[in-house]
Amino acid sequence: QVQLVESGGGLVQTGGSLRLSCAASGRTFRSYVMEWFRQAPGKEREFVAASGWSGPDTYYADSVKGRFTISRDNAKNTVYLQMNSLKPEDTAVYYCAAAVTVVLTTQKVASWGQGTQVTVSS
Repeated sequence: QVQLVESGGGLVQTGGSLRLSCAASGRTFRSYVMEWFRQAPGKEREFVAASGWSGPDTYYADSVKGRFTISRDNAKNTVYLQMNSLKPEDTAVYYCAAAVTVVLTTQKVASWGQGTQVTVSS
């Protein structure tokens, strides 16, 4: 399985931007669909975005569409989540995930990162 390590979280004001990174180990990175999930306090972990094997295929939750952009660099074994126009409701722990196919729930995820905290102040 692939090991995932996120970075880039932090505290930002409403309307600000952050870019999360997820570095993957292993030579099978390009065979995985890479995704981002998030979990706010007291809530279930929810799908945010996914990037297909080659990158052009992307999927977004309605709540982040138009504000967040997922991208991947297969040469660097890294997936990114550019987050713009951040809102307080985006506050959560963000998790990188690898899956065999695009999944919108946590049940079919093959590997998880440890998570990185994003806090958006009002």
